[in-house]
Amino acid sequence: MLPPPDQDAEEALVPVSALQHYLFCSRQCALIHIERIWMEDGATVEGQLLHARVDSGRSDRRAGIRIVRGLTLRSFKLGLSGKADAVEFHGTTPYPVEYKRGRPKTHRADEVQLCAQALCLEEMFRVPVPEGALFYGQTHKRHVIAFDSELRALTAQIATKARAMISSGRTPPPQATPACRHCSLVQACCPQKLEKPPSVGRWLQRQLTTLPDY
Repeated sequence: MLPPPDQDAEEALVPVSALQHYLFCSRQCALIHIERIWMEDGATVEGQLLHARVDSGRSDRRAGIRIVRGLTLRSFKLGLSGKADAVEFHGTTPYPVEYKRGRPKTHRADEVQLCAQALCLEEMFRVPVPEGALFYGQTHKRHVIAFDSELRALTAQIATKARAMISSGRTPPPQATPACRHCSLVQACCPQKLEKPPSVGRWLQRQLTTLPDY
């Protein structure tokens, strides 16, 4: 048996979900994981309802495959912790399945989150985890994701960057992009207003020119 990790190592772990947030938008990641800001919209509520249905914490068996829901994950190598929606055990091989409310994305944030779960499982069970699946609620289809060397390298890179940003306690400045309209935190972020804040000098000049004459 390996000795249990110390408390400092436990506290240094960041959520697996932070990788998905970071790859979508580093500022969104900081608002959630540094400033602890969270705002609901229709998409986040739908996502929570979907996860509530699958994340029961119970185990069952289908066609000889044992399914564990809500399994706690941890990797000290990557500095991550989290919870898997579902892990199917094909014999002794874990197969993570992550549930998403929408449809497949053009970016790789969902794939990185799933790969991070696989790397946690490899460290925990000491067996290779070659692939997993993303299930999208809008299409009702599974998409098999192979954890190849490219995706593993990207996942490790994003884990390092997300941990460094969160440990620094610094929130990146806003940058307005088309993706902002899909973000539930857009009102807290204010990218259009804060990306190019007004000049303090111009503001003072306007105040001086509006002072009454005595």
